[in-house]
Amino acid sequence: MIGVFDSGYGGLTILRELRHKLPEADFLYLGDNARAPYGTRSFDLVYKFTLQAVRRLFDEGCHLVILACNTASAKALRSIQQRDLPHIDPSRRVLGVIRPTVEALGAASSTGHIGLVGTPGTIASQSYNLEIEKLYPGFRTFTHACPMWVPLVEYGEAAGDGADYFVRKDIGALLSQSADIDTLILGCTHYPLLLPKIEKYVPEGVKILNQGRIVADSLVDYLRRHPEMDAKITRGSAVRYLTTERADKFSTLASLFLGQPVDAEQIVL
Repeated sequence: MIGVFDSGYGGLTILRELRHKLPEADFLYLGDNARAPYGTRSFDLVYKFTLQAVRRLFDEGCHLVILACNTASAKALRSIQQRDLPHIDPSRRVLGVIRPTVEALGAASSTGHIGLVGTPGTIASQSYNLEIEKLYPGFRTFTHACPMWVPLVEYGEAAGDGADYFVRKDIGALLSQSADIDTLILGCTHYPLLLPKIEKYVPEGVKILNQGRIVADSLVDYLRRHPEMDAKITRGSAVRYLTTERADKFSTLASLFLGQPVDAEQIVL
């Protein structure tokens, strides 16, 4: 199975695109919903929680794990790749969502002025800024933390008037930093659920990157370049869901994200 991890429900937007691109592959989704959100937690705690989840997915038989969470990718991925994988199993892989998203900027932006909205943790980590500077030295990154967006999604208020207020305010604060922003990164996997509101307040001509599609395309390319990993993936079109909170609650909310019934299992990390 391909493991997919998120601190909550947002990673389901990544899973949906992964299943669309790799319909025959088997997937195992793990949501650490009982300890969400990760966005305001310390680096050390996010690293600890993420490593626990990765180990569990490895124990379940996953050789490849996608951190479908911007905060985990920003705060834990590099440490897990460099510090832990060599001791756990050098043949296994953990990949994140930040690098492939940044790689897509070259074809998307003509001005080199990039807007980024994300959780406080992702913005504070400056992981996107550093990756963009590394790949595109001439680009400028403008960021804005949106602490209310995840709660709006997880409490089912993405279509409500409250979402309009916060999305309008936060998009305005971001765009006020530069009139030349022509590409917007949604730096949290929950944010696609707010896309109708975001599109409403983002000026015409500003591209909004679809992170799920970008990550899915990147994984397809990764497996093409690493046939030894591709050969390990089972292909029965199956998907399992694990959660650290009540299974019935997760199943209900996950069904809203995916548009289909979900039957989850509760676990302890």
